[in-house]
Amino acid sequence: MKVALTGGGAIGSWLLQRLDPKPHIVRRGDSLPNTDVVVEAAGHEALAEYGVAALKQGSDLVIVSIGALAHDALWTELQAAAKRSRIILPAGAVAGIDALSAARRGGLDEVHYSARKPPGSLSDACPTDRETVVFEGNAREAALKFPKNANVAATIALAAIGFDATRVRIVADPTISENIHELEVRGTFGSFKMSIAGHPLPSNPKTSRLSAMSILRCIENRTSAIVI
Repeated sequence: MKVALTGGGAIGSWLLQRLDPKPHIVRRGDSLPNTDVVVEAAGHEALAEYGVAALKQGSDLVIVSIGALAHDALWTELQAAAKRSRIILPAGAVAGIDALSAARRGGLDEVHYSARKPPGSLSDACPTDRETVVFEGNAREAALKFPKNANVAATIALAAIGFDATRVRIVADPTISENIHELEVRGTFGSFKMSIAGHPLPSNPKTSRLSAMSILRCIENRTSAIVI
């Protein structure tokens, strides 16, 4: 299986060490090779630059910067381009996406997501001496305001009741070193609460290790005889 990877940052470097054969690295401005899979791991602008082209050439597209899909025009354009290929959205740094997506089929009433992160992983402007709520609103607002920190909110929104109905709270907490994600859901299926404390990649405090692992799983599942 041939894989192209846009971006050589923290996630790209982590994947490069583990994929065999090695993926083709696409730098900004490079032409896109014709591969089985294109993994976007370089931010919102890279998705806008390469996403549609990847799908139109027949490559499956794994999107890391899921927050970019809060832009309706881009999301619509990507879906329209997926004629001979698929858009793959990894679960990323959060657990429970499989249950959330299944529960949507029966109807959901409420979806609340809360992120608690060290101040440095959010912004240099966050206070470091006290807990601070830096955002409260819906998932669309969160994804657009925090493009490097709200991919989980966007994933949850797309798996469930959409960007505008999904409630999001982001807290900067100087007492923690992990990224803590909490999800509360109610619907016809019942209810569930989920909490996960994830370690960041050593090379980037804003990037979850589990997110990188989730992307690797998505790639491997394309050729695995057993998909789970």
